[in-house]
Amino acid sequence: MRESDPRIVLGLHRSRYERRILTSALDLGIDAIDTSFNYHGFSAHAALAEAGRDLLPHFKVSTKVGFFQVVDQAEHSLDPGRLRRAMEQTIRDLGRAPDLVFLHNPERSLRDVSARARDALGTACAALEKAVAEGLCGAWGIASWDPRPLPDLVDDSTPKPDVLMVRAGLLTGTAVLDAAEALAAHWDLGTDRLWGMSPFGGRAGDPLWSRLDARLFIQAAGAELSGLQAAFRTAYWLPRVGAVAVGTDDPSHLRELIATLRYDADGTSVRAYRRFLRERADRQPR
Repeated sequence: MRESDPRIVLGLHRSRYERRILTSALDLGIDAIDTSFNYHGFSAHAALAEAGRDLLPHFKVSTKVGFFQVVDQAEHSLDPGRLRRAMEQTIRDLGRAPDLVFLHNPERSLRDVSARARDALGTACAALEKAVAEGLCGAWGIASWDPRPLPDLVDDSTPKPDVLMVRAGLLTGTAVLDAAEALAAHWDLGTDRLWGMSPFGGRAGDPLWSRLDARLFIQAAGAELSGLQAAFRTAYWLPRVGAVAVGTDDPSHLRELIATLRYDADGTSVRAYRRFLRERADRQPR
C-alpha cells in the first residue's frame, strides 16, 4: 500500500460499488471516497457497506444530502428535518458516521436572490453545522454543481463550511469558476479546503479529449502525459483546488491519474485560458 495522497478522492457517482475498486484505491494510496444519499438509486450507502464494510475504517468517507426519493423520482429540499433524517439513515446504512457531509447542490432549491432564499440556505447550513456538533458527521461542506446564485445568498450570518466542492476543469464555464472563487474568498477557505469534481465534464470518453491537447497547460516535463491525464492535472487550477473527486471502476485508470500528480500545470497558460474564457463570455449576447 502506498502512502496516502489527499489530492485524489474516489468519486462513486456512477460506480458499480465493487470491492475491487475500493481495495485498489487503498493500494494506490487513495483513502478518501465520495458518494451521496441519492446515488445508486438511493442505495449507495448500503451498497458501499455491503461491498466493503471492513474497508470503510481505512477510508475518509464523504457523502451528500439534499435529494430525496419521492415515489419513483428525486426531489430536492433544504428542509432541516429531512436533511437530518437523511444523515441518520446514512449512519445506519454505512454502519458509521461519515467524515464529511456536503449540502448537495443547494442552488436547486434557491430560485432567486431573496431574503427567503438567503434564510433557507442559512438554515440548511446551520442544520449541518449542528449535525457535526452532535456527532452525526465529522465535518460539513457545500457541494455545488452551479454555484452562480450562491455568492449573493451568503452573508456574515451564514455558517462557514469546512469544505467547498465545485465543478473543475477545462469545460467549466467562467461564471461558474468566478462564483466558486467568490464563495471561497467570502469564507476565507484555503486551497486545502476546496475540492473539484467532474474534471472531464462527465465525459471522460468523449473524443474531445483526443482532439484537445491539454498538455499545452502542463509544465514542459508533462510531455509524457496523455491529453486526458493533462486535462485531469489542469483541473486542479480551474479553479485552484486541493483535491479532485473523480470516478472510475477501473483500477488502471486510477493509476493513470495518480501518475499525473508528479507534474503541475503551467500557471501562465492557465491564466491566459481564464482570460480567453472571460473575453468569450463578454462577447456573448445578454
